[in-house]
Amino acid sequence: MKTSIALIGFMGTGKTVAGKLLAVKLGKKFIETDSIIEKKAGKSIPEIFREDGEISFRELEIEAIKEAANEKNAVIACGGGMVLNKINIDRLNKESIIVCLTASPQVIIKRTSGNEGERPLLAVPDRAQQIKELMKFRKPYYERLADITINTSGMSVDSVVERIIRKVKDNDS
Repeated sequence: MKTSIALIGFMGTGKTVAGKLLAVKLGKKFIETDSIIEKKAGKSIPEIFREDGEISFRELEIEAIKEAANEKNAVIACGGGMVLNKINIDRLNKESIIVCLTASPQVIIKRTSGNEGERPLLAVPDRAQQIKELMKFRKPYYERLADITINTSGMSVDSVVERIIRKVKDNDS
């Protein structure tokens, strides 16, 4: 039986915020793969992208997912692009129920607008267009991997967490 819950989805869908609260409510350990990456690299994700490039970041991401996926009784908040690598997907699937959080492009634009410097893939002139293109490209990956999908647009963090708990229980039965 799978004892962990992995939250996947595009940036700004609420994986970290909901993940922290979900872990507390379920008495599980909270793991954020981006934090593992930053610790391993000794620098922030924007610095990794700027200094080493996206390929180096993705290699670190594979290691972070490997580490997180081996944990039992955890809530794992995954980076938005981790679904692009089959190794990550296979590792997460072993121990985790996969919950994909989604949101409309408008909601994501709003949620990510205050932290431009922290989102290397949005460091472009037309952020709205970039978000729409990345979402369209990644959508089939998210859909194929998800055991459960929840649209967080217009929902409070508490509501998102309650829905995850309910759907995970339904998924188990």
